[in-house]
Amino acid sequence: QVQLVETGGGSVQPGGSLRLSCAASSYIGCMAWFRQVPGKEREGVASITTTGGIRRYADSVKGRFTISQGDALYSVSLKMNSLQPGDTAMYYCAAATRCVLGKVDSGDFTFWGQGTQVTVSS
Repeated sequence: QVQLVETGGGSVQPGGSLRLSCAASSYIGCMAWFRQVPGKEREGVASITTTGGIRRYADSVKGRFTISQGDALYSVSLKMNSLQPGDTAMYYCAAATRCVLGKVDSGDFTFWGQGTQVTVSS
């Protein structure tokens, strides 16, 4: 199985930036980021194929967030710019054998990290 570890969460003021990283224990074909706030369903944020670099984004983050291959082997990063209070959530890294065409859906992913908190407030 693939183990995932997220880092980079923290607190930031509106308009600020953060970069999250997710390190996988081995190669897997698709990695993604989700976020969730208490009482709401988990939301797919972005995904990337770890070979071809094909990316998908939720409409709510297009133009602000960028998912890319990480600095380390078997890792991905999520650069978040122009953060707003609505981006406050627990952010989870997820992985699957391959990316599925369509929206980033939690049902398509079988491996999950423990999450890292992102808080945007003044």
